[in-house]
Amino acid sequence: MKSIIILFIFIISLYSQDIDADLLKKAKAFEKNNNYKEAMQIYKQIALKQYPKQEDFSIKKEEKVSNIEPNKFEKIKKRFYRKHIKRTGDKQTANTLEQMIISDFGLYPYKTNYLLPVTYDTKQREGRDQYETKFQFSIEKPLFYNVFGLNETISFGYTQTSYWQTSEDSAPFRETNYEPEVFVTIPYGNKQSSLKAYKISLLHQSNGQDKEDSRSWNRIYLESYFQYTNLFFVPRIWYRIPESKNSDDNKDIEKYLGYGDITLIYPYKKHTFELKLRNNLRLNEDNKGSAEFNWSFPLPSFLSYANTFGYLQVFTGYGDSLIDYDKHMNKIGIGIAFSR
Repeated sequence: MKSIIILFIFIISLYSQDIDADLLKKAKAFEKNNNYKEAMQIYKQIALKQYPKQEDFSIKKEEKVSNIEPNKFEKIKKRFYRKHIKRTGDKQTANTLEQMIISDFGLYPYKTNYLLPVTYDTKQREGRDQYETKFQFSIEKPLFYNVFGLNETISFGYTQTSYWQTSEDSAPFRETNYEPEVFVTIPYGNKQSSLKAYKISLLHQSNGQDKEDSRSWNRIYLESYFQYTNLFFVPRIWYRIPESKNSDDNKDIEKYLGYGDITLIYPYKKHTFELKLRNNLRLNEDNKGSAEFNWSFPLPSFLSYANTFGYLQVFTGYGDSLIDYDKHMNKIGIGIAFSR
């Protein structure tokens, strides 16, 4: 006990400028009379005065408006998972859910990153082969955190989806869609509430072509995230930013793609099932819509790599790509996904 008290005295002496002299005098008196327990309590009291509310300081430091470093963004997502997401009793499903929410892949995937070496269009179309390769690359770069005091994250996102005619002799890229966006994600509620977060985004989408093949439009959208046990319900609505008639190269795109979509996501053990539905809500012969189903699943052990999954995609309807926004398609593809 005496050696511990000596250690306390040494530490306190290093920071003795603001120590209460009366408390220190009282502690030394207890120690002199061999009342070590009482002396230790006073030394603890002095030490606590020297380091007040260390935990509060760390929280305040974390909540400051700052540029986000990659390791900090991972901590933000982990904290969001712990605080807002209700876990399931199944261990494998819980691990898949945590991986999906935290996106712990060594970089920050945004939408699903995948490669479908083979996709098949059920209809023969002029100037293209029915078989082609499709791949998507999507990343998120967090920029700022808690600027408005809402624990929000401001990010830049970029998604690129390419359609590659690998079955033709020269293997040309038939179409590539580019989607840069800036968005704010705001967490909401707690584990018990159904609404988990919402997002506001400014999104540009174009295909990089010119003249009659050029397609582009700009939107502002609002997206919400709801959780019901293992099911995630993600509705999204958008407003198209108007363009001049001279520069608008797809004037009727809303007739085919409408004003929003709904995504349902269901993680189960090592699988994720995703269904995206879109409709223009016109209750007549002009009704248009689409459905896209995505299934990620574990690969056989001899093909399995870290953060790599089998991936099946089935699409029917309008808007598979910008160049085909006004064409009805039925397509199926199989390949691998590098994120969820």
